[in-house]
Amino acid sequence: MYKVYIIKSMKKERFYIGHTGDLETRLKSHNSGKVRSTKAYSPWDIVYVEEFTGKVGAYKRELKIKSYKGGEAFKKLIK
Repeated sequence: MYKVYIIKSMKKERFYIGHTGDLETRLKSHNSGKVRSTKAYSPWDIVYVEEFTGKVGAYKRELKIKSYKGGEAFKKLIK
């Protein structure tokens, strides 16, 4: 199973959208500073998750969510 996830920085009003096959390990990577784009804003907390059976579906959904980041559709997901 693959997951599309949205995490929110607990320091600032920042969000990160990604997909992974192992959400627990990926969150640890974000929070330990191993991901360059999220390192400055850790710690992170998961605010949204969707599951997919394949990597391609998860990646397409990630791109779709990124396309409306900050808009009303994005706000509905994270509430």
